[in-house]
Amino acid sequence: MRTAQPQDPVARAWRGMILLLLPTAVVAVDINVLFLALPELTVDLDVGPAEQLWISDVYGLVVGVLAIVAGAVGDRVGRRRLLLLGSAGFLLASLLAAFAPSTEVLILARVLQAVAGATLMPSTLALISELFPDEKRRGQAIGAWAATQFVFASFGPVIGGVMLHQWWWGSVFLIAVPVGLAVLVLGPRWLPEHVDPAAAQRVDGLGAGLLVGALACVFVVIKAAIPGAGAPGVLVVAAGVGALLAGAGFVRRQLTAEAPLIDLRVLATPVVASTIGSLTLAAVVLAGTGFWATQYLQSDAGMTPLAAAIAFAPMGLGIAAGTQVAGLLNRRIPADVLIPGGLLVSAAGELLLTLASRDQPLVPVIAAYTVAGFGCAPLFMFGTQRLMSAAPPEAAARAAALAETGNHLGSAIGIALLGTVGLLAVPHMETGSGALVGALHLVGPAGAGVLVLCAVLTVGGTVAAGRRERAMATQRA
Repeated sequence: MRTAQPQDPVARAWRGMILLLLPTAVVAVDINVLFLALPELTVDLDVGPAEQLWISDVYGLVVGVLAIVAGAVGDRVGRRRLLLLGSAGFLLASLLAAFAPSTEVLILARVLQAVAGATLMPSTLALISELFPDEKRRGQAIGAWAATQFVFASFGPVIGGVMLHQWWWGSVFLIAVPVGLAVLVLGPRWLPEHVDPAAAQRVDGLGAGLLVGALACVFVVIKAAIPGAGAPGVLVVAAGVGALLAGAGFVRRQLTAEAPLIDLRVLATPVVASTIGSLTLAAVVLAGTGFWATQYLQSDAGMTPLAAAIAFAPMGLGIAAGTQVAGLLNRRIPADVLIPGGLLVSAAGELLLTLASRDQPLVPVIAAYTVAGFGCAPLFMFGTQRLMSAAPPEAAARAAALAETGNHLGSAIGIALLGTVGLLAVPHMETGSGALVGALHLVGPAGAGVLVLCAVLTVGGTVAAGRRERAMATQRA
């Protein structure tokens, strides 16, 4: 009699899927895992405010940008092989970060982590397509992949805080070690390989160069924008212009190249473009809010890393609760209404940050990021489904990949942008009672404004999609 489990192709596919979710979760966690470690790290390595943002921010920026390039490279060298190489590189870079003796070494380790992590995101998504040829199961798997990204990114500070309670700040990077070992040992047996023989002729070297050039210019602008950096104005302007030119050149190249790194034509679908834009901007707000809230909990509120981790957990719990409520409401209310409505609730939550004061140091802050996470949940829950249903079938995976790239870039931009906004109020990151309240009072309204823009984008995408469908129906008639 046949034993179903080991030979069952569906069971084998889900077994491989579970393995793929491990590096997916670790890459997401590492976006925010350092938030609660920054005060201890700052003292240990004598880190300045500029370096704090670099250590927190460089990872997400590099992952978000280079993931686009890594997807094309995976077709050339093999998707499973790239996953294994990336896992080994991420493991080694994490060990270097864990035991970094100086700020410079830590920043270098974060860059190396990001380069390796950039290979993992497109590899896992591409291998999901190999594991699940059936369109329905593939959509479910991609939904689980996307949910893993958002959930583990929101719980990154909590995981870091729990580990800091027992060990030193470098221990937060050691999460990657068992995961990397599991992928290296089980990947060759559980995951299929795919190599495109023609891919060597299709890697867009010029597009990759333009993208990396834009990233380098963005780095300069971010560093120069930090108060006290002392960068000359000419350099800031030149870097900004360079980023715009390189970015525009990359977009033009992707629209005209025979084999682009990423198919931007999927953005021509209104729902796809508005959903990807909203997911990116929501990541901007939640990451920037998380950065300042975790610093505030340990500074002004005087919490230990473990206490701060427990106090910050409601953001992730709010997202989880929001997905449950959204699922129940969706029986009567369409997702096209729930998503912008939730984003407006999230915007109201961000405004609660303005109520933080010495007399009320905790309640407004905890309520703010809890409500913000709760309100963003419908977008996170239904966003991938909207992408999968709105994009052409052959472009569904590419649309999901764009959304996840936007998530990483959005998190990095949120730390940089809202981190810099906060530094306008607290230029030297002083600690002590009331020192960071000014930062929260600036970050709250800024985040609320971005979330209102997200709501407008989603409504606009839905309206544009409706007009497009009516126009097509008229043409068919």
